[in-house]
Amino acid sequence: MRIRRILAAVIATAALTGIGVTSTTTAQAAARGVSSSTCKNGGGTVTFDDHSRRVCEGGTYDGYAIG
Repeated sequence: MRIRRILAAVIATAALTGIGVTSTTTAQAAARGVSSSTCKNGGGTVTFDDHSRRVCEGGTYDGYAIG
């Protein structure tokens, strides 16, 4: 009986830890962006992608979202 409780606690902890890691990774990916002036200073140009979002094309910040 005690082993079942310990096993359940371990599984729950592992599941919650996995959710935390995924959330952190998603937040870091969403934060990847630069201003239009930073893009231009890095040698890039501001363009629109296929979804009408502004992105930096070329230069140091190639592929970064403009925000």
